[in-house]
Amino acid sequence: MPGDRLQLIVSMGSYMVLVILIGLHYARRANESSRNFFLGGRAIGPWVTAFSAEASDMSGWLLMGLPGVAYWFGFADAAWTAIGLAMGTYVNWLVVAGRLRNYSAIAGDSITIPDFLSSRFREKNKVIMTLAALFILVFFTVYAASCFVTVGKLFHALFGIPYQSMMILGAVFVLFYVVIGGFLAESASDFMQAVVMITALVTVLMAGVLCAGGISNVADNIRRIPGFFDFFGIARPVVSEGVQKTGPDGQPLFGQAGPYGFLTILSTLSWGLGYFGMPQVLLRFMAIRNPGELGKSRRIAITWCVVSLGAAVAIGLTGRTLYPAALLTQSAAERVFIEMSRNLLPPLIAGIVMSGILAATISSSDSYLLIATSAFSKNIFQGLFKKNASDREVMLVSRGIMLFIAVLGIFIAMDESSVIFNVVSFAWAGFGATFGPVMLFSLFWKRTTRSGAIAGMMTGGITVFVWKMLIRPAGGFFGIYELLPAFLLSSMAIPFVSILSNGPSKTICDEFERARRSSAA
Repeated sequence: MPGDRLQLIVSMGSYMVLVILIGLHYARRANESSRNFFLGGRAIGPWVTAFSAEASDMSGWLLMGLPGVAYWFGFADAAWTAIGLAMGTYVNWLVVAGRLRNYSAIAGDSITIPDFLSSRFREKNKVIMTLAALFILVFFTVYAASCFVTVGKLFHALFGIPYQSMMILGAVFVLFYVVIGGFLAESASDFMQAVVMITALVTVLMAGVLCAGGISNVADNIRRIPGFFDFFGIARPVVSEGVQKTGPDGQPLFGQAGPYGFLTILSTLSWGLGYFGMPQVLLRFMAIRNPGELGKSRRIAITWCVVSLGAAVAIGLTGRTLYPAALLTQSAAERVFIEMSRNLLPPLIAGIVMSGILAATISSSDSYLLIATSAFSKNIFQGLFKKNASDREVMLVSRGIMLFIAVLGIFIAMDESSVIFNVVSFAWAGFGATFGPVMLFSLFWKRTTRSGAIAGMMTGGITVFVWKMLIRPAGGFFGIYELLPAFLLSSMAIPFVSILSNGPSKTICDEFERARRSSAA
């Protein structure tokens, strides 16, 4: 085995062993109860809350998907997406975190998002709980698939082992890890993985800029590509059957720069709306031990987010300068972080840096599997089919459904040409539109009714599918990101139906006021 490859295997293997040890450390405590397994007993501190929220949220697309967008289309598309995400991160921590932490404890000490929504409206027949659980199962299965794609691409690029084999192996590793450790192991390892991710991004960016001759040289090179370094324009690679053409000199060909107008910017910024409905982030708000520590968590989270997103975009731009014709499909462009790590750093350091991709993938996929599993076992199995189910029965069902979701995610991820960014964007829109508006109205408008909540969730979730599959392909005005129209339609459906239906009971109103006073204290 070549020495370089051996050093990569040693460093990345050591990282994976460390992750497993964290899971084993927390296994005993996690298995004491379903409350500990799914929410950590509401006992995590501000640093772990912030880092685990961001690490589980960003996933492998931060190190592969976003740099790939910057490499392929240039600055504007990636930068406006990053700006929208940074804004959404800040507002979510500022507005939603404290109210949700207090309200979820008051509303039946809820430990899942479906549980909270159902308890908020004092459901008897559990319609909201069932709908929420089903939407979580659907969209998190897609999300998990995107993580498996990331692992497959990483190891295929590094070792030349067939993509499908590596993707399945990565899925098995994540599944094993989540089963033994639950939420506590997930949150603790996510803290470590957030550190690895931001360190990897900054290290690779610095190495790339130095190798390219400095920031000014990178800027000069990418300015030569029409629209590539514009804030209101976008590059247009000349492609044939999905592969970018090259000229006689071997350099990639680009057409005339495309416009990046107000509607496109608004569509891209709407990524930020997704945060209000992201279960993996909202659960961290619910799990922090002391609501008074959320301000500190917010500052930590937004700093991590801005630095990481900025570095990811810059890596894509720098990679186009260093390797202009190395990655000639949009799917291949998502390997720019790997190419820079492998070519610019010593093998042992490169292995550690590329563990950042593993970190991003593990930190997200474990969240997705755990939350989707809790949605089924707590909210459908125990909530509907067997209300007197013991904790042991709930845990057994959890692990069974976790295996099912992982297998389905593997099936979705079998296509090696999948573009991680596109897969993530669909699931992100699904969560943002299904849960974002109903969460905001439930937390901040007392007059929200159960019927309004159901109407909003159904409108948002269905619109995402309809807009993505049927309307968006028409282009023009209809080409906007499906999250924006779905979020707006859901936000209109909730108050409209709530006003037409009978108002909430006095018990619900009193509980709402308790949560409001608790958050204001």
